[in-house]
Amino acid sequence: MKALVEHLDGLNRLDIRFSLDPISRFLERQNNPQNAYGTVLVGGTNGKGSIAAMVASVMSRGFRVGLYTSPHLVDVRERIRVNGDMISQEEMDAWIEVVKAHSKENLTYFEFLTAVAFLYFRSRKVDLAVLEVGMGGRLDATNVASPLVSVVSNISIDHSEYLGKHLEEIASEKGGIIKDGGVLITAVKQRRLQDLLEEICRTRRALLYRVGREIRTNTHPDGSFSYRGIETRYDNLVCPLRGRHQKVNAAAALGVIECLAMKGFCVDDDAVLKGIHDVKWEGRLEVIRYSPTVLLDGAHNAGGASALCCALKEEFSFKKLIFIFGVLKDKDYETMLKKLLPLGDRLILTSPDVERAMPPEALLPVACKYMRRIEIVNNSHDALERALSMADQNDLVCVTGSLYLVGEIKRAFSEAFS
Repeated sequence: MKALVEHLDGLNRLDIRFSLDPISRFLERQNNPQNAYGTVLVGGTNGKGSIAAMVASVMSRGFRVGLYTSPHLVDVRERIRVNGDMISQEEMDAWIEVVKAHSKENLTYFEFLTAVAFLYFRSRKVDLAVLEVGMGGRLDATNVASPLVSVVSNISIDHSEYLGKHLEEIASEKGGIIKDGGVLITAVKQRRLQDLLEEICRTRRALLYRVGREIRTNTHPDGSFSYRGIETRYDNLVCPLRGRHQKVNAAAALGVIECLAMKGFCVDDDAVLKGIHDVKWEGRLEVIRYSPTVLLDGAHNAGGASALCCALKEEFSFKKLIFIFGVLKDKDYETMLKKLLPLGDRLILTSPDVERAMPPEALLPVACKYMRRIEIVNNSHDALERALSMADQNDLVCVTGSLYLVGEIKRAFSEAFS
């Protein structure tokens, strides 16, 4: 229904509310659908979507599993899936109508979609829902759930105007998804932040399992890896997601799966091997074309840029590297450009079509510190065409800086080459 889609689009997707009260009141009137199934809550700065996708991919081989992620790349329905299948347009329209009709609160875009997901998952009688935290954790709309397992993937500077300018402040916000008597899996590396999360777990009598301590992986020369967890071992695992960091994400996901088994959600070894092997997660080191190679990566902060740099050095070969870069105003774009541009040969500055996007002209003085061959192409579709026009078959075009930009380029590429 066009009117329902327009209603959803009319909600500013970048609005942020630091209170659980509105969505809690709405869900209570709906008999708290988020309590009708087990949940896993995946937070952190980077990698949380990949971890959520891995957990869902494995667990759906034994259970009916909902997956809620954000943001979407092309279609808003990407955010809400059951056993890998997106919610249908008809069901999306129906649940938008329900939330619209019964909400007395002025829900934000993210709250509205979170409510839709919770209601839809209950209607589909899922056994388990894997929920990606939108931002922060303590006051994120997903945190109304009572998870069987919580995850804090890693912590770096991002959303500093909302979460704080210091890593400890950010860690405290993200640690807000740790529940009394709960379980936390984390791949956080910084010792002082590990100590902070450990103290939260101690205060809340929650179990803590750390990647690198209780949970370990070992990568083999053929690219496969082994897992040594709390009580479980897996060998000859293969993950199709590119990047060294995805082995860390896989370790965290496998830790979740192990903890779920302890709570009665058991899958066999074959489900684990196939689930990791077959996982899909678009827009993260995703190659959409060869000759020339077009790589999409939604790195939107310094940590993501570091992971992208590592992957470009270790997993790709090219004669010339052309970046298409667009970013939101509240991101640490100077650090991102400082990390990325020394690897490249040319840069096209563009802008994702969202209100909070950084104008390319404002990025230019910063980018000029690290590269000389720079062009501005304001429209992201035109930026892709320009990059392809200057690329030879052995070159690589890398689109990065924002998942919003990656989504636009993915859509443009699909339309141009379908």
